[in-house]
Amino acid sequence: MQKIVIVINGQGGVGKDAICEIVARRYRAENVSSIDPIKAIARQHGWQGEKDPKARKFLADLKQAFIAYNDLPGRYLADKYAAFVANPAGQILFVHIREADQIDAFKRSVSEKCVTLLVKGKNSETFGNAADDAAGDYTYDYCYPNTGRLEDLEADALRFFGELLEREKINEY
Repeated sequence: MQKIVIVINGQGGVGKDAICEIVARRYRAENVSSIDPIKAIARQHGWQGEKDPKARKFLADLKQAFIAYNDLPGRYLADKYAAFVANPAGQILFVHIREADQIDAFKRSVSEKCVTLLVKGKNSETFGNAADDAAGDYTYDYCYPNTGRLEDLEADALRFFGELLEREKINEY
């Protein structure tokens, strides 16, 4: 079975999760994020799931501390990737990573076809942390321009991903 790993990135609020959910309704796709273990730790210590600039900076700073200490986000992604590879039913693994050096490290660690995707929205808001604000500072393989029109998103996202899979020579199932 052909598999593909798509490292997906973009500023907060551009629709990355919505796109992943749409694609998962059509393909056998999984969605993981390097921030997931950090969010779990933050919840244990008072973070309530806020997505405001203060909370985003807190999570970004906490993630950087764990990267420097024991690379918890990288180890977490390695485990999720291994499970994806072992699962014969999986087609697409979306991996959310914000930092350019972490994207490169992850790409070097995978054996499946791996491409990068930037989701761009209409806004150019700054969040006050490098993880969000530098999301566009990487050379991506693909860019999905999310128009922000929810009524167009499903058909447009499915068309885009169908073309991406075709270009990458990933057979549909």
